[in-house]
Amino acid sequence: MIRQLHSSRRVFVAGAGATCLIGASPVRAAGKSPSNVLRVASPNGALSILLQLPEGRAAFPNWSVRDGEQILVEPSQLALILANGKRLGADARFVDQKLSSVDGDWTPQYGIEARCEGAMNILDANFEDRRLGIAYTIRLAAHDHGVAFRFLLRSARRSQIRLGGEDCRFNFPAGSEAWTSRDEGEYSRTRPGDFAPVPEPLATESTDKGNLADTPLLVRTPSDHYLSISESDRLDYPRMMFRPVSDWSVATHLMHFPARATGYSGPGTTHAAPEFEMRTPAATPWRTVIIGRKPTELIERASFIPTLATPNRLGDTSWIRPGRAFRIRKPYTNERATEGLAFAVRRKLDFIEFDAHWYGDGTDPSDATVPIDGLDVPAIVAAANAKGVGTILYVDRVPAMGQLDAIVRTYRGWGVAGIKFGFVWEGRQEDVAFIERMVRTCGEYKLMVNLHDNLRPAGMERTYPNYIALEGVRGNEQFPTAAHNVTLPFTRNVSGPIDYTICYDHYLNKTTNGHQLAMAAVYYSPLAFLYWYDEARKYASGSWPDLEFLDKCPTTWDETRALAGAVGEYVAVARRRGDRWFLGAMTNGESRTLSIPLAFLGSGGWIAKRFADGKPAAEAFRTPVIVSSSDVDAGDTLELVLAPSGGQALIFERA
Repeated sequence: MIRQLHSSRRVFVAGAGATCLIGASPVRAAGKSPSNVLRVASPNGALSILLQLPEGRAAFPNWSVRDGEQILVEPSQLALILANGKRLGADARFVDQKLSSVDGDWTPQYGIEARCEGAMNILDANFEDRRLGIAYTIRLAAHDHGVAFRFLLRSARRSQIRLGGEDCRFNFPAGSEAWTSRDEGEYSRTRPGDFAPVPEPLATESTDKGNLADTPLLVRTPSDHYLSISESDRLDYPRMMFRPVSDWSVATHLMHFPARATGYSGPGTTHAAPEFEMRTPAATPWRTVIIGRKPTELIERASFIPTLATPNRLGDTSWIRPGRAFRIRKPYTNERATEGLAFAVRRKLDFIEFDAHWYGDGTDPSDATVPIDGLDVPAIVAAANAKGVGTILYVDRVPAMGQLDAIVRTYRGWGVAGIKFGFVWEGRQEDVAFIERMVRTCGEYKLMVNLHDNLRPAGMERTYPNYIALEGVRGNEQFPTAAHNVTLPFTRNVSGPIDYTICYDHYLNKTTNGHQLAMAAVYYSPLAFLYWYDEARKYASGSWPDLEFLDKCPTTWDETRALAGAVGEYVAVARRRGDRWFLGAMTNGESRTLSIPLAFLGSGGWIAKRFADGKPAAEAFRTPVIVSSSDVDAGDTLELVLAPSGGQALIFERA
């Protein structure tokens, strides 16, 4: 519930005596703040956002962020760019402010925790730009886990406003460093204003050019605060990237092209869209900053992004069920499909998925409601449903654009559980709006959605809970290094789910099998694909006791604890579902031993089942997994010995 607490045409003065900050404890300040500064604090009083009002011609509002006395974001310009090149905010007149609070927690359909902290304090600073004839608001939100801002376009001379971009700055303290990447490339570590990520795969003609980085941007300040900067509530607005401005400063960039528009283009084109239209009243997406005093806190605070998103628009979502999936690949036959279904049942998986080219003549513009000859998809779906296994069908972007209504009606009639859309474009406003319509339409037909290609999350899983997973990650399709894998928990996965497509016992893996097992607990994705490049027959003979971890490990959680970690070096995450805890620990190319206190277990005795690296092999993927069990309790500390590029996975069950 939003509660308005203060409204005034005078500037709110925040200083040592400001004890009425929206029910929060006062924020410590060095002396009295100037009268042209508005301020809002988080409910616990630790974080504060300051908004400096513009003074003089061509001046813009500036925002800054503090944790107590520590400056995390220095005064930084907030501006929208109109299609004619003029900037909203210059010479704008401050009208008044409104302070309000959001009370209470909220319950997600699924997530990293059963209850998400929803309490936050909000400052609305209202402006009029008479020169442009636009009335707008800068909304600032302060939460115990982070801060955010957005623009509310209240009215204009015409009901529509044509925008040409943003120029919202993040000025970091000198000495800060940033981790950046773009597309599905590797991460680089530089000064915030020096990044130049290399696109991977190589940029196509449709990709925005220049030194640009995708969300989230990870920054470490000299005070050892970690900031994960991203966006939330992007439903009809271009996707955000970052561009460098100076050594310690970056700015928002709105995409002109779809991201990595590879694959068959079909009826779509990759024209530039440097301008777009918004009908007032309208809101830009939130620009979010998750804040931690150590990097592991970012992992635990990832719910901040869906917390800011528009609540559920689908109504009843009880039919949505997260889980683990096994991919069935060509050559498609009923026999191979039945074999894959039997494997899913044996390994206690929740879904089978028919991947690309199961329909039509095997090319992307084919009719996605007609299986290839010899493949009886409706019969296989029915057989799977009878065994409690759902079916997911792959659909390329092109038929999704041309026959979405026929697809959802047909699949609903077959009893399909969800759709994996491939080669989906995201970037321009029209791309984002198409994704929103596609996900919403699927939700109306009770179909879950997994989107693949170069996408980035923005909390949409709260608005449409059937949007259960997305790619947008350098995952095991590209067999990345262990160093990359232990960067992802602090970067890409903080902003939302990642469909990494875990592989096991694969000769192209650059990691141990223990490392691959640990991913199932370390990475968060409500729909997790396992055994990505495997065939069911690979596991038809022999003993595979190490697969028990994947058999049991769920994909959504009641509680998440990030126990240890350093970006690009190592990570250990424990997650609870019901009465079981699952722990995953991973390291980069270096061997290491992690000491993990088990205080998170709580009272009582527990049995810890370990799936640990054995003696390191010359090739990491050949390192064996050693399975063992021991009695433990919350007072114990476990020593986890990790091989180079290795890992360890554990299941804790009550004794």
